[in-house]
This record gives sequence, structure tokens and C-alpha cells, in this order.
Amino acid sequence: MSALSPEQLHTLAGIDSPTIANAIEAFKVRDPTAGYASMDLRCQFPHLASMVGYALTVTADSTSPLPKAQTKEIELFRAVEAAPKPVIVVIKDVGPDRARSCHAGDNLASIFQRLGAVGMITDGGVRDIDGIGQRAPGFQVFTPGLVVSHGVPTFLEIGPIVSVCGLTIRPGDLLHGDRNGLLVVPIDWVDRVTAQAQAILEKEQRLIEYIKGASFSLDGLIDLMYH
Repeated sequence: MSALSPEQLHTLAGIDSPTIANAIEAFKVRDPTAGYASMDLRCQFPHLASMVGYALTVTADSTSPLPKAQTKEIELFRAVEAAPKPVIVVIKDVGPDRARSCHAGDNLASIFQRLGAVGMITDGGVRDIDGIGQRAPGFQVFTPGLVVSHGVPTFLEIGPIVSVCGLTIRPGDLLHGDRNGLLVVPIDWVDRVTAQAQAILEKEQRLIEYIKGASFSLDGLIDLMYH
């Protein structure tokens, strides 16, 4: 994986995720129905700017009455600290009852943030969402929902390829997410994608100005959009 410069990361974070998705489509580097998560994955802090970072993946189980193995929480902490920054911790639930799972709260989010993470993604549950907002301000969370109890939290495998709400995520993948959802950005195409995204934003601005303007007509709209 080639690390991006702070300037590249800053530029990406200044663009909304749907525009990044549109920009990626222009280069036909993947099927347009691939590379993004389903609506089951929900942004918990929609007021925050776009989250951008490198995936650090881990599997977890919190709903088995007895742990499948000894938790690798300390190993996970060390992995977050050692990973390229910014880190996004991706927790894949592998327990028997995903809808009742809970893999993090305000304490874990605060630790992740202190170790260099900017957010956390899981297809399981999260709790203490107000505490995360207060104690780890700026830390983004994507989860299908909130669960009140942590069950038997167990971190299992660090660094596998995982699927989270329809999105395949590999260790080191560049992730981009905001209130609209989450997607993987092809890291070798970042400069072209950001340039294309900025061009899209400019084109959309011209389109909106025309739609709202006094000279609007349907024929003119069609000409502007399709020619």
C-alpha cells in the first residue's frame, strides 16, 4: 500500500462520499454496483466531515456464552498503534447473534482514537454513543445500530479480509465515509478521483444554478445534462 500525503488525505476529506463514488465510476475500475456498503451500515455522527483512513480489520464475537478463544484485545491495540495513519478499525461480527452483538463503547473508541484511529466500522452493535461523542470527539462510527450490553466481548483474528454490510474490505483499503454511507477508494487512482470529483462538483453547481435560474427550460436542461 502506498501511503497518501497529508494533502491528499485532506482533499479527500473535503469531498462528500457520493461525489467520490461518482468520480470512481468515471474510470470504470470496478462494477458500478460494487465497492460500497448497504444501507444497513449507518453513520452515527452525521454532522462530522467525511471520514478517510486505512482499514485495519478484525473479527469479533460477543454473543457466544463462552468465548471461542482468548480475546486479542491487546494485540488489536498494538496493531492500531503500528498501522499507517489515519486508521479506521473495521470489526466483523462472527458470533451467533449479530443483531444482539456489541463490539465497542466509549472506552474502546477513546483508546482507538488515542492510538491514531479516526473511526470505527462494524456490522455488529455499538453502545455508549453519547459517551463516544463526548469522550472521543471527532471519532466516527458506522454500525447498523446500538445494543445496550456488551455480552462477552472477544476479538479473534486481526487482519483478515472481511465483508461488512455487502462491502468487501481488505487490510489497508482506503475507506471514505460520511452520512450517506461508506465506500472503498482505489488508492492508486486517488489523484484522478479527487480531480474528477472536483469537476463533478463544479458541473453540479452549474446545473443547480440553471435549474434555479430565470432562463430555465426543459429543453435547455436536457441540453445541459446530456450534450
